[in-house]
Amino acid sequence: MEEQQYTAASYKSDQSVRWCPGCGDHAILNTLHKAMATLGVPPHMTAVISGIGCSSRLPYYMNTYGFHTIHGRAAAIATGFKNANPEMTVWQISGDGDGLAIGGNHFIHAIRRNIDINIILFNNKIYGLTKGQYSPTSARGFVSKSSPYGTVENPFIPAELCFGARGNFFARSIDVELATSQEVLVAAGRHKGTSVTEILQNCVIFNNGIHNPITDKAVRAERTIHLRHGEKMLFGKDNNRGLVQDGFLLKAVTLGEDGYTIDDVLVHDAHTPSNFLHQQLAMMDGETLPLAIGVIRDVEAPSYDEALTEQVAAVRAKKGFDTLRDMILAGETWTVE
Repeated sequence: MEEQQYTAASYKSDQSVRWCPGCGDHAILNTLHKAMATLGVPPHMTAVISGIGCSSRLPYYMNTYGFHTIHGRAAAIATGFKNANPEMTVWQISGDGDGLAIGGNHFIHAIRRNIDINIILFNNKIYGLTKGQYSPTSARGFVSKSSPYGTVENPFIPAELCFGARGNFFARSIDVELATSQEVLVAAGRHKGTSVTEILQNCVIFNNGIHNPITDKAVRAERTIHLRHGEKMLFGKDNNRGLVQDGFLLKAVTLGEDGYTIDDVLVHDAHTPSNFLHQQLAMMDGETLPLAIGVIRDVEAPSYDEALTEQVAAVRAKKGFDTLRDMILAGETWTVE
């Protein structure tokens, strides 16, 4: 039988998309449909699970199984779903508030356990659905409805949390970089274990232009670097700048200046088990060093759900029962008349 081919339309529901015109969520949804078509996992073998927030409306727009769950609990429910249905492909949709505030604990433990789910973190540095409060990723001093005089706390950096939880896959994109978003989502879908893809997303109503210092077309080439496994770490409008090792740190240089040549530029290795360089790349902020987009880390490791399935099968074979009732009746029993 000929294998069925899927297109982006195969994953689209018939629901009208209800996000503000110009919201970055539209672009992310579009690239997710295309990424799923590239991966070719049938819609009936796919589940999209979200928490609460603007981004969490996304399951309505998918022709897959979907759960619009409760605030901050998307990772917990995705974990349970995957363990109960190991044959399914699971995508989790969370915003920076839903995923890193009330859901922060579930976020880090899903990563630590290495559940085979794909987390897409929409980062607009604001609570949009609840009308403009600062979020866990808002910068210190950020003025919002809940911080009219500026925040007095430091933000989370999603990459830092991922690496702190010993994550094996981390990628980043920008909502307007459609090709890059599709590229990293395909890589995330092919990764075995927890994948975290942060997408810098623009909220046109409550935080419009928050990423412009990095994402604006006039500066993007100089302030971002697209990392690809096996390729030189080059950036700049003419690809004439690169990242080199400077002791234990990274340094951005211009080729042809101060004696630097293409041979000095580092080659990206997303698959090395050591995460030291990956962390440095992921923490670059677009100021002194360009913000890294693309797949930064992609390392194989045992997944929790796969290990759990194997353990259950081994215990069943050893104990000789398949159901809870069989287990209860496996020991000594007696009848009360």
